[in-house]
Amino acid sequence: MDVLTLSRLQFAITTVYHFFFVPLTLGLALLVALMETMFVVTKRDVYKEMTKFWGKLFVINFAMGVVTGIVQEFQFGMNWSEYSRFVGDIFGAPLAIEALLAFFLESTFLGVWIFGWDKISAKAHLAAIWLVALAANVSALWILIANSFMQEPVGYILRNGRAEMTDFFALLLNPNVLVQYPHVFAAGLTTASFFVLGIAAWHLARNSNPEMFKRSFTIAAVFAVLGVGLVILNGHTQAQHIYQTQPMKIAAAEGLFETEQPASFSVFTIGDRTGTQEIFSLRLPYALSLLACNNLTCRVQGINDLQAQYAAEFGPADYVPPAWIVYWSFRAMVGAGFLLLAFALVAAFFALSEMLDNHNRWLKFFPFAILLPYLATTTGWLMAEIGRMPWIVFGLMRVEQGVSPTSDVFSVGLTLVGFTLIYAALMAADIYLLVKFARSSGTTQTNAKQKGALAMQPAE
Repeated sequence: MDVLTLSRLQFAITTVYHFFFVPLTLGLALLVALMETMFVVTKRDVYKEMTKFWGKLFVINFAMGVVTGIVQEFQFGMNWSEYSRFVGDIFGAPLAIEALLAFFLESTFLGVWIFGWDKISAKAHLAAIWLVALAANVSALWILIANSFMQEPVGYILRNGRAEMTDFFALLLNPNVLVQYPHVFAAGLTTASFFVLGIAAWHLARNSNPEMFKRSFTIAAVFAVLGVGLVILNGHTQAQHIYQTQPMKIAAAEGLFETEQPASFSVFTIGDRTGTQEIFSLRLPYALSLLACNNLTCRVQGINDLQAQYAAEFGPADYVPPAWIVYWSFRAMVGAGFLLLAFALVAAFFALSEMLDNHNRWLKFFPFAILLPYLATTTGWLMAEIGRMPWIVFGLMRVEQGVSPTSDVFSVGLTLVGFTLIYAALMAADIYLLVKFARSSGTTQTNAKQKGALAMQPAE
């Protein structure tokens, strides 16, 4: 374990921990805002009850997301100072705007929303939660603008060993952002929808507060279908963009070692330890050409040809990412996505057909489906970042060039262990609080109804 490996592990662990909270924040803020809108419009108390219940869970998740996100910014200067020096002129701008504009807006109006119940007008309170939802998603946009420069550098010039911004609007309209952000937005909507579906199904299976949780289940089912559909459609568009800009990532995701025309899609591939040769493969003819180019004759470059091409263009080095991680991350993401589609369609059928009461035995599976969006988003993020290796900024800077020269193994290793333990404790606390509050509402209301029914019975 050297400084580079430990620094990569530290950033990977903190990022994955943080990203557990991000998609739920993005999507649940929108669903809570929609529920409060329905309360303001209809004046029905059930929608106010829904807003407060799901809003409490949103606040817990948001708080944990803030705590885990702060550490990442310090790592840029401490573990990756050479990267920060090289790209700070560009990377710093969207991060500063995200913190000073979107995050402050989100945090301020979340405070207004939390403490403003019955203290400000209903419309002002509703505006606060919509501003929270808007700011949360704008915050994600700025982060992805920064990340997209790492994936596809635009609007810059190299001067004195640094990348300096020459066109801010080129940075904003980076083609990678235009395909990446809709994918993340839809993933957030999907995560939140399945979070609501799973908890609502748990309560419905126990017949606790059925009116509130039926309405919650129905709203979540509709947005689950919408979210998963957008994820799949946009994912296809994103894959075609990556085929044009990062062909090595596509080759690794498909276990495609040699160039093919037409190209086949890998159902199952085993490569050798060097990641340069296929041992066994089961493939679908023409399918990869269709996915990459929307035709059956498209040429897709393989890992070995791309390695030779990059070595000639950028100099001798290993330009092949850990292919097995990219390959299986892609399959885990896609597999989870289609399972989510199946669950979403079943949920929509139950909700829109008003058949929830007659299918309680199937509701027990929906709480487990809460895990599927997290599997899909985590493996998708791993594919996006690891598939770019060895580049920290594609085509401009390799990962080993970005690590801090003054870091030492002991300090990075110690903080790696410390952050891992602290984040594990935070994750345990988050799960405990979410489970506690997700279960307590329905149970409390059911017990209250039971006590009320007993009180109305004649004394013996």
